[in-house]
Amino acid sequence: MEYIKLSNGIEMPLLGYGVFLVSPEECERCVSDALSVGYRLIDTAQAYQNEEGVGNAMAKSGIKRDEIFLTTKVWISNSGEEKAARSIDESLRKLKTDYLDLLLIHQAYGDVFGTWRAMEKAYKDGKVHAIGVSNFQQARFFDFCHYVDIKPMVNQLQCNAMIQQQGIEPTLNEFGTKMMAWGPLGGQGVDGIIKSELLGGIGAKYGKTASQVALRWLTQRGIVAIPKSTHKERMAQNLDIFDFILIDDEMAQIATMNQHDTGTVTFNDINFVKYLIETYG
Repeated sequence: MEYIKLSNGIEMPLLGYGVFLVSPEECERCVSDALSVGYRLIDTAQAYQNEEGVGNAMAKSGIKRDEIFLTTKVWISNSGEEKAARSIDESLRKLKTDYLDLLLIHQAYGDVFGTWRAMEKAYKDGKVHAIGVSNFQQARFFDFCHYVDIKPMVNQLQCNAMIQQQGIEPTLNEFGTKMMAWGPLGGQGVDGIIKSELLGGIGAKYGKTASQVALRWLTQRGIVAIPKSTHKERMAQNLDIFDFILIDDEMAQIATMNQHDTGTVTFNDINFVKYLIETYG
């Protein structure tokens, strides 16, 4: 495994296992499988409704807590200082742990500043070892950073070979923020990555699949990737990317695949924002 160092010195694995859209019924089994094949970063969220499954799998794994990097996110319905504080304690209970390695604001709407104050307090109290945001696009992220005391250590964004998020990187670097990629194998564009002739051709040189090349490309950019699979064999395959290094020319070739620099989800779309606020606010 390779690691990145966050702005506060915490080391974070560059590859983890994400449980978005893993059902509560399947989550414990999936996380148990992920831990058994070697994953030590697990990414969940309050909105996924599977924190209990993650907590159960961790508790039964026999792996020491300090060997697992655990991430969850505060949902918009829990935004605001008081509600966020209560939700953090509830997440800790569900996850069967007394601290989180990383806590993120899930969406850039609702009372994000109140939520952040609760997160800053949890960080200072030792309940959380690092804090950050998720789905904050460039302008929103820049604005947010100017009004908080502790700058976000991570921004989790849709990012992969077809959605490269290169435009936001200078702003992230300005505040010492690392990028974490959800949908690292494509999300809505998954076939474009798995079936890519370019990625497949590069992979053939190293005895790797197109998916493995896509994940390696992200981690070589210093971006944390959290692929999801419910199949143990695929989990192991996704993890097996640290025995080869893409050369500069290959990195440049993959950069030409970019189709949506900021992602296929338009977080600034008024209908999307209305849906979030009216449904969960």
